[in-house]
Amino acid sequence: MANTLTNLIPDLYEALDVVSRELTGGILAVNMDNDVSRVAKDQTLRVPITNAQTAADNTPANTIPDTGEQTIDNVSLTIDNSRHVPIRWNGEEQRGYGSNGTLQTTLQQQFAQAVRTLVNEIETDIASEYLRASRAYGTAGTTPFDSSLQDAAEIKKILDDNGAPMSDRHLVVDTTAGVNMRNLTNLTQVNAAGNESLLRQGVLLPIFGMAVRESAQIQTHTAGTASSATTDSSGYSIGDTTITLASAGTGTILAGDVITFAGDTNKYLVVSGDDDVSDGGTITIAEPGLRQAIGTSAVAITVVSDYTANMGFSRNAIQLATRLPERPQNGDLARDVTELTDPRTGLSFEVAWYPGFREGAFHVSIAWGTKLIKPEHAALLIG
Repeated sequence: MANTLTNLIPDLYEALDVVSRELTGGILAVNMDNDVSRVAKDQTLRVPITNAQTAADNTPANTIPDTGEQTIDNVSLTIDNSRHVPIRWNGEEQRGYGSNGTLQTTLQQQFAQAVRTLVNEIETDIASEYLRASRAYGTAGTTPFDSSLQDAAEIKKILDDNGAPMSDRHLVVDTTAGVNMRNLTNLTQVNAAGNESLLRQGVLLPIFGMAVRESAQIQTHTAGTASSATTDSSGYSIGDTTITLASAGTGTILAGDVITFAGDTNKYLVVSGDDDVSDGGTITIAEPGLRQAIGTSAVAITVVSDYTANMGFSRNAIQLATRLPERPQNGDLARDVTELTDPRTGLSFEVAWYPGFREGAFHVSIAWGTKLIKPEHAALLIG
């Protein structure tokens, strides 16, 4: 086998169009940084996050107001994954495959399967960021878009109310929700939709300013077991995120749980839970916090049952940082190295050839990290 990898590039790209590939709408919807070479694996990259500010009256005076100090928060992002898929052959195996003319075809498919594996891992990490979204809409156990587009309208409302940017919004759903959307007559009737893409080609149309994408890695959340949990009698204002529980009820409230408070129709996402609600601990809900104040009387807390975590968000809400894995400045044992970009996702991978004793291995590699850095700009569409 030739170990000049540039000769394999045409075969690699041809194979990427043949091997089965799952839907990866999440990768295409997030903000991608493909050059984070300054960050080592497990090193923290801090993304500055500014807070809401307070205005003041313009009062004439002979001195400049002594105001304007601001606290700039940050969210940490880590390149916490550096992974590869190995493809190993020895000389005798190559001779056997070479005799029937299938070696090149098999190698092509192995490369494509390697890219598929790594892309799916990255897509899963993006889908798992649902744990940090702001609020939720929908009914657990009921697939969205069963009869109308109200679900999308409600997600738009959450993003609008939270002040998310109006442009470059995305709604990433599982394929079951995609089926429901394709069955809505107001999207498939050309005279109503204004476009035949969905009817003729199955292309999901943008809805209410959101590009709709499908993902095979949408996550299912297993809810906590809390029963009869209540708030304490402290009282809470709009915008509060930390809620103290009364010593009541049983079970758990977990990170990622969707909860409601009696008298409030909003569904809030828990980012920090309590493993025993009877002890009267605290829980933290995602920014921007409560949308309705809670009085000084104890208020019942309900945990929504297990749900499917479809997500609507602005591109800037979720950051995906990727790069090729580093090797020592003086090199390692790789004989030849090249770069391969997946045409479906835009992700770049390193392909390296490592020779051994009468055998050798290709490594298809990538390093990445992902983080939902702006909870206010993301919402869950549960199903």
